[in-house]
Amino acid sequence: MALNTWLLSDKVFDAYPYVFLNLVLGIICGLQAPFIMMSQNRQSHKDRLRSDLDYQVNLKNELALQEILQRLKVLERDYLRLTSEKRRDRE
Repeated sequence: MALNTWLLSDKVFDAYPYVFLNLVLGIICGLQAPFIMMSQNRQSHKDRLRSDLDYQVNLKNELALQEILQRLKVLERDYLRLTSEKRRDRE
């Protein structure tokens, strides 16, 4: 555009509205669009897989935590039972 406007001011091959420049930019955009869309599609697929994996990891951790809490409840119940038996034995 600079070459056309300033350097070739006496023999301009593309006048001010720059129709040829707009045509070239339109062609470039038309050629780049499919590649950009495919790239975004691949990225969204990767993001979907990553979120599924995160969900599975979180679910597994939650189940493990529930098991640990259940075991702690059993231990607490047994501890309370033993301490109450020791108190009865002392009395």
